Amino acid sequence: MADSNTRRLSPAVRQNDIDVLSSIAELKPYTPANAQYTLALLNAAKEAMDKAQKAELKASKDLEAARDNAAAAEFAFHEKILGGKTQVAAQYTENSNEYQSLGMKKKSEYAKPGRKKAAKAKTA
Repeated sequence: MADSNTRRLSPAVRQNDIDVLSSIAELKPYTPANAQYTLALLNAAKEAMDKAQKAELKASKDLEAARDNAAAAEFAFHEKILGGKTQVAAQYTENSNEYQSLGMKKKSEYAKPGRKKAAKAKTA
């Protein structure tokens, strides 16, 4: 018996289980003492596993598609906002309070370029 049913089994263990099921199916006659392990119930458990794995794969692909759609929508929104900022700058200028209200820095707040002072040579 598995010690925990919350962790995934390795692919090697799953393949071994499938191989064992195939071997049990070839046994004639297979009549287990415990009715919970009949060939029909073992096959039903494998079919349930296959169905769950297919559902997981579909959900994984759906999640990838949803992430791609969300990323595309985020970039489309970002491009629209950048365009909106450009339009505010065009309508109100880059030195306006409206432009600043968008979280932008007014053009007049930037330091003006000036000459650099020449470094004095040290004499020792």
